[in-house]
Amino acid sequence: MLGTWEIILIALVILLIFGGKKIPELMKGIGKGVRSFKDGVEGKTEKEETEVKDEKEEKK
Repeated sequence: MLGTWEIILIALVILLIFGGKKIPELMKGIGKGVRSFKDGVEGKTEKEETEVKDEKEEKK
């Protein structure tokens, strides 16, 4: 298991490697990848997601 000091050290190394401006972009990309993976596992397609979003907008 990782302790507090190990997590802080890893975060500092990532900050040094990527810089402060690149980290939000990196996290956004990781989030999109994880979302895409989950949707793929559940069998969702982009067309189904668009239909669900359209239905939610119509209700408003």
